[in-house]
Amino acid sequence: MIRGLYIGASGMVAEWNRLDAVSNNLANTDLTGYKRDTVVFKAFPELLMRRMDDDGVKRIPMGSIDVAPIVGKLGTGVETNEVYTEFTQGAFKETGSDFDFALEGEGFFTVLTPDGERFTRNGSFVLGPESLLVTKEGYPVLGENGPIKVKENNFVVDQYGNVFVNRRFLPNEHRLVSRSENEWDQTEKLDTLKIVRFQRPRYLRKQGSSLWKDTEESGTALVVERNRRPKVHQGFLEASNVNPVTEMVRMIEVNRAYEANQKSIQTHDTLLGRLVNEVLRA
Repeated sequence: MIRGLYIGASGMVAEWNRLDAVSNNLANTDLTGYKRDTVVFKAFPELLMRRMDDDGVKRIPMGSIDVAPIVGKLGTGVETNEVYTEFTQGAFKETGSDFDFALEGEGFFTVLTPDGERFTRNGSFVLGPESLLVTKEGYPVLGENGPIKVKENNFVVDQYGNVFVNRRFLPNEHRLVSRSENEWDQTEKLDTLKIVRFQRPRYLRKQGSSLWKDTEESGTALVVERNRRPKVHQGFLEASNVNPVTEMVRMIEVNRAYEANQKSIQTHDTLLGRLVNEVLRA
C-alpha cells in the first residue's frame, strides 16, 4: 500500500515536468524560430501479481505445472527521461525586410556572443553599430570569414547564403525570384552566411533569446556543405513550430493525469489510515 503512494507521487512529478514544457511552448508561440519541447517518460519495470492463497502447483503424471492464477500487472512508477526539442520546419512569414532571413531545411545561423558562438533559427536581424549585421540583442551575425558588414539597401543574399553588395536592386516583389548565375556574377560577393549543422541536434541546449549551445552529446558545429545547405529566404521569417490548439489539448491531458495521480494518493492514504486505526486495533 505504501508503494502506491510512491507510484502516485512519481506520476505527479512527471506530469509537473510535462506541464512546464507545455507552458513554455505556449508562452513562445509567437517567437520567431522557436522549436517546441517534448517530454519523454520512462516507466519503471512492472510487477506480475499472482494470488497468494493458492499453492500454484498441480501434479500430473509427467511432473507438475504452475497454475497460480495471475491477478494482473502492477506498475512501479515513472520518471522523466529527457526533454528534447523537435526541430520540425516552421511556417514562413513574409516581411519584405532586407534584414529578415528564414532557413528552409536543417541548419542554424551562427552568432557571436560574449560566451562564444551560439546558434539560432531566428533570422530577425538588424543593422548595428559599425554597419554590422546583428541580432536584436546586439550579437554579430557570422559569415564564414567573420562578422558581416553591410549597408542598408546595399546588399542581397541568395538561396545559398552568399552575401552580395553594390547591386542594382529589383523591385521588392521580385527580390526572391531565382536568378541566373550571370546575374550574380555582376555583383561583388562579400561573404557567405555561416550556416552550421549538428550530428545530434536534439541534444542542443537552449540558452534563451532563441539561441542554442552545442554540448558533448550534440557534437560540435559543422559548416554545411554547399550541396546540403538549407535554402536561405531573404525577406521572410520562420514562425515557431508550436500549434497552440494542440498544446492546449496537451495541457488539459496533463491536468487530468495530475488529478488522477493525486486522487490515487488520497485513496491510498485513506485506506492506510483505516488499516492502522481500525483493522490493527481489532
